Amino acid sequence: MNQAERTRAVQDFVRKELIGQEAVLDSLSDAPLPLYKSFTDAGLANWWLPEQYGGAGVGLEDSVRIVNALSYGDAGAAFTLFMTVLATTMVDLYGSAELKRKYLPGLVTHPGFCATLGSEHEAGSELGRMTTTVRHDGDELVLDGRKAFSTNTGFARFVVVIARSTDDPGDYKAVVVPRDTPGFVVEKRWDVIGVRSSATYEVSLDNCRVPADHALTGNGLRLLEIGLNASRILIATTALGIARRVRDLCMDYAATKQIKGAPLEDNPVFAARLGQFEMQIDVMTHQCLAAAREWDEIAARPDAAQEFYRRGTLKSALAAKMFCGRTGFDIAAAGSELFGGHGYTHESLIGKLLRDVRYVSVVEGGDDVLRELVYNRYVLPAGNRG
Repeated sequence: MNQAERTRAVQDFVRKELIGQEAVLDSLSDAPLPLYKSFTDAGLANWWLPEQYGGAGVGLEDSVRIVNALSYGDAGAAFTLFMTVLATTMVDLYGSAELKRKYLPGLVTHPGFCATLGSEHEAGSELGRMTTTVRHDGDELVLDGRKAFSTNTGFARFVVVIARSTDDPGDYKAVVVPRDTPGFVVEKRWDVIGVRSSATYEVSLDNCRVPADHALTGNGLRLLEIGLNASRILIATTALGIARRVRDLCMDYAATKQIKGAPLEDNPVFAARLGQFEMQIDVMTHQCLAAAREWDEIAARPDAAQEFYRRGTLKSALAAKMFCGRTGFDIAAAGSELFGGHGYTHESLIGKLLRDVRYVSVVEGGDDVLRELVYNRYVLPAGNRG
């Protein structure tokens, strides 16, 4: 499937499975939704995986275009379908050849979900304070602890767990754990406010044992930083898709709404507001694509794993997520006002879009957390200032 065919397939999926299905997509239905199987059946699952593992090897720049189209239909569906990029990126870059052969190919040919377990209630954004532990016991690794928020875990084939090493409290490991490992328990699914077609869980690990070779190479917190670059760029892109949908809903409404005896679309205040939307959407688009291109340039290097490890968190990924999350919310909030009281009801799609876009500024580091990270990494060190 070439890029043009893939684009048409994604558009067909959005039109057939997402547009007009808001009652299901916003209902917190049992996960995973059946519609995700049709995405896999269309040969689209985990499109970024390398070809040697059955994937299409699509770069992150083209992934932005795919997620933009998906999130125009539903951001929760897009989130579910790309969220495995976090775990697969860590495995692909830092897993052994045997580990990659064992876990990555099945994500394309079978229900293709995996998850990452990093966040904890007490640690919050300070992942260095996590209490989940991993220890060696002969030729096995043993994990114990509790993880607060992990998307797709309930139906994942495997997860990547970030844990503190008891052998060296200053070290952290990223460990691949099959979903059916004894002692791995999904405690509950969170009743989220937006992106309700996705599913996020709380998980406990009690004496979970896996072979010692299931640990990835490198410090687990560093590997998580690297994987988060890709997922943060795509999360930012969902705000772009939502913003485009808000714009189009406003235009549809303005074509029929009368104000002072004339269509709303002819009103100069409305025109200025929608012109502002379009400018913001254009900037969001370019920021997401620029961040993705930086990722792709590093990924194309023969020493990609080493270079990603050296650089850690990319400023462009942080900027994309912060800017698009805030700008997308501003667009959705302003758009909702145009609908008056109807926009504040569950009968209006604009309310769902407003709830959906809010997640962009919350997951994988809230805006204040990321601002501090930018300050510490790119403002304080004079040599890193762009």
